[in-house]
Amino acid sequence: MPDILVTNDDGVYSSGIKAAYQSVHDLGDVIVSAPSTQKSGVGRSVSVFEPLRMAEIELDSFKAYAVAGTPADSVILAIFVIMDKRPDLCISGFNIGENISTDTVTTSGTIGAALESASYGIPTISASIQVVDQGEKFDDLRYYEYDFDVGIDLVKRVAKHAIRHGFPDGVDVLNINIPRDASFNTEIEITRLSRKIFKTAIEKRHDPRGRPYYWIDGDLVQDDDPGTDVHALAVGHISITPLSLDSTAGIDQLTVRKIPESLARAVEMMIE
Repeated sequence: MPDILVTNDDGVYSSGIKAAYQSVHDLGDVIVSAPSTQKSGVGRSVSVFEPLRMAEIELDSFKAYAVAGTPADSVILAIFVIMDKRPDLCISGFNIGENISTDTVTTSGTIGAALESASYGIPTISASIQVVDQGEKFDDLRYYEYDFDVGIDLVKRVAKHAIRHGFPDGVDVLNINIPRDASFNTEIEITRLSRKIFKTAIEKRHDPRGRPYYWIDGDLVQDDDPGTDVHALAVGHISITPLSLDSTAGIDQLTVRKIPESLARAVEMMIE
């Protein structure tokens, strides 16, 4: 039986992680390890300045490990302490809230956990569901109500294939995003990352003593070019984006060798 790790960033008590467990519980031996509290937006951060604690808990019909750390911490403890070996597959999710565009892929704890897992050569699936009200991401997700059936079915099918055949060369993570109203007939697109999903804005306020503080805020980008993950969700399609750990820019080596020369010329022009 394959060994499967399930994790998330919404916290070990989230309804989404219970759905993730349901998607793979009959495919192998499943270990659930996730943050003990909400850790959205922490990316792939790792706790290097403080010790980590974890506790074994009961979640409905299965056990899980609640880690007092980040999503990436949860993956690390699962691999090196709980399981003491590399699992055959990892599922990160279901996240309450879509993870689309470079904005979220570089900040999401869900994706951060997935990238941490993938860095050990583990095929990893990240799964998220779209929310209409962005405030839903910050509710008490233990009681979040959503019909995960479409997502469970899709993740199970992808997981079965990954266990049998692995991922295509160059693919480390499959980032799945499911529209809020998806059905079993919803079209599936293989997509690329959009550049942005947030129109960043800053809201300035003042505390009771008149000192300023700030909220990072902003509206969502509602659509993008066809072929992007943002566009897929905008038209109600399921988006599957292959991700790679290798962030090297896709340019040939001849061009790379020319970069130092062009930089030198540019600097010379600045100081003339």
